[in-house]
Amino acid sequence: MTLHHLTRATLAATLIASFSHAALAETPADVQVPDGNTIALETVGVGAITYMCETQDDGNMGWVFKGPHAALNDSDGTQVGSYYGPPATWEALDGSKITGTQLATAANGDGNIPLQLVEANPAEGEGAMTGVSYIQRLNTQGGVAPDVACDMDHDGATAVVTYQADYIFWTAE
Repeated sequence: MTLHHLTRATLAATLIASFSHAALAETPADVQVPDGNTIALETVGVGAITYMCETQDDGNMGWVFKGPHAALNDSDGTQVGSYYGPPATWEALDGSKITGTQLATAANGDGNIPLQLVEANPAEGEGAMTGVSYIQRLNTQGGVAPDVACDMDHDGATAVVTYQADYIFWTAE
């Protein structure tokens, strides 16, 4: 069983409209990047998050996050990288890539995955991801676990939920 909640066409149509510096001005304090950092790269991630119906740690059935896969596009809509996991990995087309540690999240409305602040690990490879200190996920649209049955009759079912988010990459000044 595979579910699609938003179409890629809908996400693509809003891609350019949502890519703006206005999102930075409205960023909750919990996911603000510390002073001493500057924006190195701004992208819009357009993709999907996979969930699986399975028994959770508390013994109840539920949708469990399995990982994202998204294209990272510049403001012109040209792909400049990819985001995938686990572990969460941001990879530029030049082959440089980073992983990181989540520092904070902030709610962003019903039906949207939370905003996020991630501290980057040192980059693998030389290129666009070299020197990245933080990644912010802002302006999220969609991506939450589906609101459909997940019980023993659906054990092992997967749901692929489309989403979009701005990924802002920062470097130390």
